Amino acid sequence: MSNPTPIDQITERVERLLVRYEELQRTNALLNDQVTVLTHERDSLRSRLSAARARVDALLERLPEANGQGQRSTVGTE
Repeated sequence: MSNPTPIDQITERVERLLVRYEELQRTNALLNDQVTVLTHERDSLRSRLSAARARVDALLERLPEANGQGQRSTVGTE
């Protein structure tokens, strides 16, 4: 077998780089899709948390005041 010429070596290396570049493009596209999905999931969870907080706040407002001093009795605050 003969030794590859410098042009053949460069050609082979460029072809490998192109294959790697295409793989990285596909990987990047998949990661961008995951970021989009996770961003929507995060936003949905934030919205649900906000709604839950509002419901808890509304329930707390309905609790009777403790000791007639305008303070609610809360567990674990002492």
